[in-house]
Amino acid sequence: MRFRLYRENGALNSKPVFDAFEKGLKSLGHEVSNSEEGIPVIWSVLWHGRMSRNKFIWDKAQREGKPIIVLEVGGIKRGTTWKVGINGINRDACFGPTGNDDTRASLLGLKLKPWRTDGRNILLCGQHDRSQQWNLYPSMERWVVETIQSIQNYTDRPIIFRPHPRCPVTDVERRFKNVIRQNPRQLPNTYDDFDMGFDNIYTTVSWTSNPGIHSVIEGIPSYTSPSSLAWDVSIKSLTNLDNPPLPDRQQWLNDYAHTEWTVEEIAKGIPLQKLEYTL
Repeated sequence: MRFRLYRENGALNSKPVFDAFEKGLKSLGHEVSNSEEGIPVIWSVLWHGRMSRNKFIWDKAQREGKPIIVLEVGGIKRGTTWKVGINGINRDACFGPTGNDDTRASLLGLKLKPWRTDGRNILLCGQHDRSQQWNLYPSMERWVVETIQSIQNYTDRPIIFRPHPRCPVTDVERRFKNVIRQNPRQLPNTYDDFDMGFDNIYTTVSWTSNPGIHSVIEGIPSYTSPSSLAWDVSIKSLTNLDNPPLPDRQQWLNDYAHTEWTVEEIAKGIPLQKLEYTL
């Protein structure tokens, strides 16, 4: 098969991932070409900055019914593991067969903490509204306002609003009682990694972003959308925020571990082998 890598539209930290992906392609006998006929490989579906040019490539693939591979920053070990999916990110993407055993989850050090519901607060997490996953939704400010209103219809618990570090929503918490802001803090010596804690959190509300996943792993029930990788073990309705379901999570974790890969694994073509049957 022939592939077209759109390196020029990648984020600043994408080069080693593109390098590894190209090496993996060649190790499996595939061709890397500048031809527009090749299967496109882009960085993220965030149409912003350097990556805004990927929108045209994405739209063209969608119109033609053509598969498109999306490389993306990972959430398991940020800066170390990277998503490799077809036709999107998170649960909208294909990452290969499910029903995996726990070998890879153990290799990555993924361990589930017991479910706990002894916290006090609702954690509401924003995300970037220039992503393809947000194309059918209102501005992030409007979504946050409407979501706070909905949450307060079903619970009196205090709400902590945590905006996305690259999509701030100014002073929205001042419009409500019992809502405070928690601004993300970038971790020292990292490219784009931020603090994340769940102290005294009862449940998390996160549409598709990584906090919903981390919350579930930490044992904190999380409300998400169907596009979130946490959907299968999430709260499906805000009406259940005060009485969240506590499903078994092990199979979900096993499959989640197969959505992200190190550059060494990508260079060996491991994630592509899992996806070849869909191309």
